[in-house]
Amino acid sequence: MSKYVIGIDYGSDSVRALLVNVENGEEIASNVYHYERWDKGLYCEPANNQFRQHPLDYLTGLETTIKAVLVAAPAGTAENVIGISVDTTGSTPVAVNREGVPLSLTPGFEDNPNAMFILWKDHTGIKEADEINALARSWGGEDFTKFSGGIYSSEWFWAKILRTIRVDEKVREAAFSWIEHCDWIPAVLTGNTDPLTMKRSRCAAGHKAMWHESWGGLPSEEFLTKLDPLLSGLRERLYKDTYTAEVKVGTLTPEWAGKLGLPETVAISGGAFDAHMGAVGGQIAPHYISKVMGTSTCDMIVAPLDEVSDKLIKGICGQVDGSIVPGMMGMEAGQSAFGDIYAWFKRLLCWAPEHFDAAEKEKISSSILFELEKEAAKIEIGETDVSALDWMNGRRTPDANQNLKGAIFGLNLGSSAPMIYRALVEATVFGTKKIADRFTSEGVPVKGIIALGGIAKKSPFIMQMCADVLGMPIKVVKSEQACALGAAMFAAVTAGYYDSIETAMDKMGGGFETTYEPTAENTAKYAKHYQKYCKYAELVEKEMQNGQI
Repeated sequence: MSKYVIGIDYGSDSVRALLVNVENGEEIASNVYHYERWDKGLYCEPANNQFRQHPLDYLTGLETTIKAVLVAAPAGTAENVIGISVDTTGSTPVAVNREGVPLSLTPGFEDNPNAMFILWKDHTGIKEADEINALARSWGGEDFTKFSGGIYSSEWFWAKILRTIRVDEKVREAAFSWIEHCDWIPAVLTGNTDPLTMKRSRCAAGHKAMWHESWGGLPSEEFLTKLDPLLSGLRERLYKDTYTAEVKVGTLTPEWAGKLGLPETVAISGGAFDAHMGAVGGQIAPHYISKVMGTSTCDMIVAPLDEVSDKLIKGICGQVDGSIVPGMMGMEAGQSAFGDIYAWFKRLLCWAPEHFDAAEKEKISSSILFELEKEAAKIEIGETDVSALDWMNGRRTPDANQNLKGAIFGLNLGSSAPMIYRALVEATVFGTKKIADRFTSEGVPVKGIIALGGIAKKSPFIMQMCADVLGMPIKVVKSEQACALGAAMFAAVTAGYYDSIETAMDKMGGGFETTYEPTAENTAKYAKHYQKYCKYAELVEKEMQNGQI
């Protein structure tokens, strides 16, 4: 019988398990579990940029989805599963006790948001990120942000930890260490949750925790205690070594093997972030940006080490040896909001229907973006003066700044909803061009775009605009579940079925369903509009920094 692997993809709203035939990449079955507490809005305060998730949702989702795909598979499949790999959002850390148990799973902390996983888009640590950046530039020692694009973000590991231990004394006193979500799940499955000995993700550590082997791992104790004495001693309770995601963490514990109905011999891979494994699932190639397009975006690019090892790429979310494809430099960028902006505009327009009955509300809500897109597509490029900035959730790259806010310009009494919607779409696409331009200006050529995610599948309007604005082709990945498929590819290598990720991508990849080619005439028109976007961006950022707006 064929051999199988399971890819586990933890997203912002749900977790998905994907059962894959390791020989040819056939997707046998998948199942999705929506986080129960998250769906109820528990532990989150959007107005304060607080987004927390309870580990019980993660554990329930893990067990539920794996059992479901095995039930849906042909008889005898379970005994032929050889590997499991996990990707998660990130940076999504949690405070743990000496045994590596998240504090929210211990008595007294069950409903404390500060004892839960701090989701990637939690921006409560903006002040702490600003302090990290200021100290890195002024303290006189190593600039620990230089391999993270030169700017540290509130979305990342240290800013979240520092903010939490400042505001919650009980968590600070109870926390022995901190663990990323992508490290915790493999640790649970293999039974080694000891914070001092578990294998930590190179992807998470390099991109979000300022880890680099040139300075012996994490930032120095001197730097951290100068940042805040509350961090004293934490470094030695974290980690020094990191591992790429094809490295075997261990095998299933008897307990988890029994829960899931799988053999104890199932190999468990090291964890990584969802977009990074999604890039692998989308068959990333050197110098092609793999763009995961959802509520936000992550823009991944890989290049041979000898091409970029002497470059420091400014304003991105890190450059890390092996973080995407082992043996290659992985570089990450992205936008803090993409689809979230369209969803915000939809909610804005649906404010009145909120007061209608449920059936009428659903009817209006489900169709509004489709109608907006249809009408926006009829508007000629540059026909209106309406423009926008895509900083509704701050700016991730280039040059992270979560203090920034979005804006809409050029409104008059004739401005319509489709005009504004088109301006918002153009803003998100111009943000994409800013990222590609930064890679190019920093000496990393971009040959094209590989797109994956819901927007890439559902919106020809947005995808054609991307191709036209960038002036390069965009290939859309065929698989609906590229992140989980990428995780499955890592599981195949970890289990020893393939000898490299490149081979796994070749044998298990599903290819591309369509390619959007740029239209030269439209590219020229958008170039003028893009310059207006850049001028507005420069003006607004300058005025915000000066405290004028």
